[in-house]
Amino acid sequence: MKLAKGITLLALALSAHTAFAADQSVPTDSSLHVQADPTLKSLLPADVVKRGYIVAGTNPNTPPTTFYKEDNKTLAGREIDVMNAVGERLGIQVQWRDTGGFDNIIPGLKTGRYDVALSNINATATRAKIIDFVSYYDASRLGIISRKDANLASFKTLDDVCGKEVGAGSGTTQVTRLEEASKACEAAGKKPIKVSPFPDRPAGVQAVVSGRVPMFFGPYEGLLWQTKVIKPLTMSGEITVNDAPVSIAFPKDSALEPAVQAALNSLIKDGSYKKILDNWGIGFGAVKESKRNQEIFQ
Repeated sequence: MKLAKGITLLALALSAHTAFAADQSVPTDSSLHVQADPTLKSLLPADVVKRGYIVAGTNPNTPPTTFYKEDNKTLAGREIDVMNAVGERLGIQVQWRDTGGFDNIIPGLKTGRYDVALSNINATATRAKIIDFVSYYDASRLGIISRKDANLASFKTLDDVCGKEVGAGSGTTQVTRLEEASKACEAAGKKPIKVSPFPDRPAGVQAVVSGRVPMFFGPYEGLLWQTKVIKPLTMSGEITVNDAPVSIAFPKDSALEPAVQAALNSLIKDGSYKKILDNWGIGFGAVKESKRNQEIFQ
């Protein structure tokens, strides 16, 4: 797992940044740059070409997904690298916005504030009714962290947290999974899971560190990173789910989708995409093809 030069690990592991207004462009740092393909640029909608840039929204959370670097103003991470490479392949700039929270992403897409959004967003059938998706990362592996001194036995299913308290990020699919698992616990005659939502992953992780909650449930790659840099933490649960991939989200019926999908598949084909994931130590989540909307769920 590589770490960007000059990053203070503990600060990044727990940082959340709220200083930027949602409409202010935020600078980024990419780990990989690619060449443009003029044939793909022809797929871009005329209004986007005329404007000269794509507006991308993200909720900076934790490495390796999206986060603020040590200067507290420059975004980096998997999402940044992937979308910036898409923009470079299409020959167009990507301007980033801090959404100020995960719950602001879908409203921002629906109102046209963002052309796309990347923030570890799972494609789901429910979300697909109101926004569109182009897939780019296998999210079938989830994790549950705890303090090492809790001495929890390693587990592979959510049955093992019946009757216990588990945190998760507000508005994420992890909250939904915990709520469904809690109902299954009760149906089996066990105590329900106490689900504790947090505004974002850093807040939930800090709650585990401080002992406010015993466990936190979230994306495996992000929590694995944090167990490596926050010494009191360990990965207690590794949950494999049959889930649709993390995807770039779009307003419904966006004319930008074919261009972004084509650029992603171009990056997958030439190896640039895998280099980005390997740079963050998460190549295990690579997909072989970027799919769009209903193709994702087939």
